[in-house]
Amino acid sequence: MSPSPRLLLLEDELPLARIVRESLERQGYQVHHAANGVLGLAAFQRDTFDLCIVDVMLPQLDGFAFVAEVRRTNQQVPILFLTAKSQPADVVQGFGVGGNDYLRKPFSLEELAVRLRELLRRVPTAPELPATIAIGRFNFIPYKQELWLESELVAKLSHRESELLRLLASHRPQPMARQATLLQLWGDDSFFHARSMDVFISRLRKHLRHDPSLAILNIRGVGYRLVS
Repeated sequence: MSPSPRLLLLEDELPLARIVRESLERQGYQVHHAANGVLGLAAFQRDTFDLCIVDVMLPQLDGFAFVAEVRRTNQQVPILFLTAKSQPADVVQGFGVGGNDYLRKPFSLEELAVRLRELLRRVPTAPELPATIAIGRFNFIPYKQELWLESELVAKLSHRESELLRLLASHRPQPMARQATLLQLWGDDSFFHARSMDVFISRLRKHLRHDPSLAILNIRGVGYRLVS
């Protein structure tokens, strides 16, 4: 029998945390609860978890900062934001720092269960990333999320920017399919997530402008292609 998935729950509303924890434990999950971001980060660095559920408005270290710290060392663990911060800018920021899904409060426990099962099902099994990827005059270091131009650090990429650039580079010279990318990185191909991806592509174009030979082309009806 496979071991029960271990979840890290970051939630400062203790009654809600208790309800969520008890519900998930009845479904067979092992749940470790932390009431603030500092305790959550300490737990993540100390133990191994299969998935993180993260509120944004946490004391001491907010959820966005927690996820950014996690992504410095771990690109693979699925992260679900569970929060009342539901403005489009909040959702974009959540995906930008490295979240894999975003569930707004109030929510149903049934929907949370479905989202968790889907995230755990999609845990990537790809081989380790190469240390450095050459892109035109740039050197891209995926595990550091850094983009270098010769000896100069041009950009410290967000988790989502880094994932997109890695996919664009790995598909060269073929286009990166839009729908497949949305399903892989966002979990669905909804209009909102498609617009979110367009935002991150625009950010990558700004980073790459220092090499005029590079371009990210929009292939209508297909997706994006990185050319040099």
